[in-house]
Amino acid sequence: MGGPQVWDGTLSLDSFNASATALIKRWKEMEVDESLPDWTWRPCCKLGVQSEVEGYLVLEGVYRICGESQTEDSNDLDDADFSADDSWVQSSSEAAHVYDFHVVYSHSYRVPVLYFQGHHSSGQLLTLDEIKQELPSTSFKVLSESKWTFITREEHPHLSRPWFTLHPCGTSEWMKLLLKETEVADKEQWLKYLPAWLSVVGQAVGLKIPLELHCSS
Repeated sequence: MGGPQVWDGTLSLDSFNASATALIKRWKEMEVDESLPDWTWRPCCKLGVQSEVEGYLVLEGVYRICGESQTEDSNDLDDADFSADDSWVQSSSEAAHVYDFHVVYSHSYRVPVLYFQGHHSSGQLLTLDEIKQELPSTSFKVLSESKWTFITREEHPHLSRPWFTLHPCGTSEWMKLLLKETEVADKEQWLKYLPAWLSVVGQAVGLKIPLELHCSS
C-alpha cells in the first residue's frame, strides 16, 4: 500500500505546548544576557476563565536604544551569541524603544506565529517604518530574500488589537527544510520545533536568539 506518511512541517496544539514549555525551561538554564527578560507562558482567557490547554509565549519589555548600534555591554552580547548590532537592553531611558513579542499557535496553519509591537517610552506605538529603521542589516536580508517571510498587520487572536506579525503562510515549507523528518518522528523531538523556528523568525525582526537554544534543544 502507501509508504510512510511524509511530515508536512506543521505541529499539533499539544506539540506546540510541549515545545513552548521546553523552550521556557531551556531559556532559564542558559547563560542568556541579563538584559533580556525570560520567555513566559500566558494562558488564554475566555469569558474571564483561564484555559488549561491553550496559551502563548510572551517576551515583553525588551528595550532597544534608539540610534545606537551596540550597548556598553556589547562584549557580553557577543559571548551570548548575539550580534553586535542588536542593541537590545532593559532600560528606563527615554531614548529607548520598547518591544513585546508573542508566539501564538495558529489553528488554521498549524504552526507558531510571531506577533510583535514596539512603542516609545511615552507609550505611543511605533509605525512599521520606524521599526524597520531599527532593524539590523541581517533582518533586511532575511525579509528581502525570503519569499516565505514578510511582515503584515493583523488582529492579535487573543488581545483583539492590531499587532505586526510575520505571516505564517510559508512556515511549514521552510520548517520542512530546517528540521529533518527524522527529527520530528519521535514525540520528544517535537521539543526542537520552536527553538529551530525562533532561530529563523528572530532574525527577521532583529531579535537574535542564542545558538545554544537551537543546538542544545
